[in-house]
Amino acid sequence: MSKRLFAILKKEFRELLRDPLYLTFAFIVPVVIIILMGYGLILDVKNIPVSFIDYDRTQLSREYRYSFTNSEYFKFFNLIESYRDAEELIKSGECRIVIVIPPDFSRKLYSGKPAQVQVLIDGSFPMRAEVMKGYVSAINMQFNQKLLKDFIEQRGISQINFPISVETRAWYNPALESKNFILPGELVTTLMFYSVLLASLIVVREKESGSIFNLYCSPVRAWEVVFGKAIPYVTVSFVTYLIIFLLTVGLFQTKFTGSFIFLTFSTIIYLFCTVGVGVLISMLAKTQITAMLIAFLGTIIPSFIYSGYFSPITSMSQSGQLISKTIPASYFMGIVRGVYLKGIGAESFTSELLSLLIYATVVYSLAILSFRKRIG
Repeated sequence: MSKRLFAILKKEFRELLRDPLYLTFAFIVPVVIIILMGYGLILDVKNIPVSFIDYDRTQLSREYRYSFTNSEYFKFFNLIESYRDAEELIKSGECRIVIVIPPDFSRKLYSGKPAQVQVLIDGSFPMRAEVMKGYVSAINMQFNQKLLKDFIEQRGISQINFPISVETRAWYNPALESKNFILPGELVTTLMFYSVLLASLIVVREKESGSIFNLYCSPVRAWEVVFGKAIPYVTVSFVTYLIIFLLTVGLFQTKFTGSFIFLTFSTIIYLFCTVGVGVLISMLAKTQITAMLIAFLGTIIPSFIYSGYFSPITSMSQSGQLISKTIPASYFMGIVRGVYLKGIGAESFTSELLSLLIYATVVYSLAILSFRKRIG
């Protein structure tokens, strides 16, 4: 290792250790973000308050109502009398769904005719509304199967063989828990924007204080400056990664089936990319405020929208997919979720790892060239 590079590394580590507030900020804030997002950003829809307008008021309509309230997905709120009451409940947000049972509900079913039930859903949250529609369809299907079973048994048939039966199994996340999807994504996005934000102040801080001229006048080379300043922040970000990983697996009990060694190796490459972006911003910006704004706007929104955090990249428009290729989080997201949920190894992520290596090469090359221009 170059003596000049070692000297810069020593100086940067010493400055980090001399500033306990900055070091605490570097470790505490990501932990707070993960805890807040882990508890607050839950996509599982359970205990939905449901009300009923039961115009039939028979034993069969009561059984139909109980089929909803006996599940973990719906919670009985009220038995109301009119559509006006339903509108007020949904408008106020007290109730998210109202099921209207017609007056001829049981009569039609007992006579072998289909009966229509109306479902009124609060559509102000489209994703939740779609989930509720799916729950209603599933419970309605179960009730239909029960009716058919009772009807056949009344005819004296002891064994029922339905022509078609569906057995659904969700691989890799059997319980369909959102934490197994959200928290690995949080690891990726947090290491993306927070590493960039920390590293974006490395050089620009010295520009404002004037100490950067010591480097300009020294025989140190541009690549030594870039890597000498980047490696300490990669180290800090790596410790943050370990803390976040322990929180996801230990505190939130997120499913983890893959290789920790491979995940760690991939994370180191990813951190070199994110810290490199921060160093490049710090080289180009003239003030710390400018650097922070560029880092904030250039990483948080893209990492959440274009990395595949909420929706697959393949479902985006062509322009969205093009933007995703410029974000290292989009390559790392597939690796992290594949390792966490599916236990996939390095052989399946060769292209993603190669893309991250190329990304890091380009970023550090630009940072080195930017520093050389400022020397001149």
